[in-house]
Amino acid sequence: MPVPAPDRLTVAVRVKPGAARSRVGGRFDGPHGPALVIAVNAPAVDGRATEAARRALAGALDVRPSAVSLRAGAASRDKLFLIERPGPALPELLRRLRDGSGE
Repeated sequence: MPVPAPDRLTVAVRVKPGAARSRVGGRFDGPHGPALVIAVNAPAVDGRATEAARRALAGALDVRPSAVSLRAGAASRDKLFLIERPGPALPELLRRLRDGSGE
């Protein structure tokens, strides 16, 4: 019997702005503990990298972008995102974080 996913999940993220291509994957041991690495094309200006990371995380979890909100780290590369109803992609996200693997 499958284990139900939590209704809410907080994910620590390390954002790498200005990357050649966007990708979700890899692990960074940051101030919030093990963090998922999200590389984005957007620059770290006026919250653009944060918004790109929020949308990339939503895409990786196969949830609506509105289900992902920033909880902490607006002006930092190390962020905490709150995900409402993480969905079926949660096990893959956790595997990427555990293994430190890329896409």
